[in-house]
Amino acid sequence: MSIKFSGRIVPVILFLIMLAIGGCEQVYTPKPRGFQRIEFPEKAYKTFDPDCPFTADIPVYAEAYPDSFKYAEKCWFNIQYLPFQATLHLSYKPIRSRNELFNLIEDSRTLVYKHTIKADEIYETLIGNKQLNGMLYNLSGNTATNFQFYVTDSTRHFLRGSLYFNVKTNNDSIEPVLAFLEQDIVHMIESLKWQNP
Repeated sequence: MSIKFSGRIVPVILFLIMLAIGGCEQVYTPKPRGFQRIEFPEKAYKTFDPDCPFTADIPVYAEAYPDSFKYAEKCWFNIQYLPFQATLHLSYKPIRSRNELFNLIEDSRTLVYKHTIKADEIYETLIGNKQLNGMLYNLSGNTATNFQFYVTDSTRHFLRGSLYFNVKTNNDSIEPVLAFLEQDIVHMIESLKWQNP
């Protein structure tokens, strides 16, 4: 029995043998993981003045819309941070009694601590000045929301906010964006002014 090779097969076989021999000498070095470079816009603010008993500054790269949820109340808004696929959900409630204020604060706290299953830690920061007081919550880990707050004047007004990304995220990759948006939310809280109805 004899094997005959056509003229084309021999060069292909020789090429494969040389490739296998030459490929063994190279050392493979894995490349480090990288993340997409994020271009942050310049910080600039505009006044958010809804037909509600409060005003505040929001970034110029954000748009505010009434909440379209079917159970949403008149002064519930979504502030969309367009370049970052993130939304700050705001819910305003008038306070009619001390008991109602207590219930609103407890509801806010309960909504934050529902995320303990996924959160690595929850950091609480008190807010307090002449016009308002409240609490900021930073949630670390791969949670649905990483930042929530409530503020009140303790007599008439209560405003709650929670930041959500509109896409599935990895906490490591959103950390710079989260820090950037947190500055905007803190600025919004500091610029908040209550309007008496």
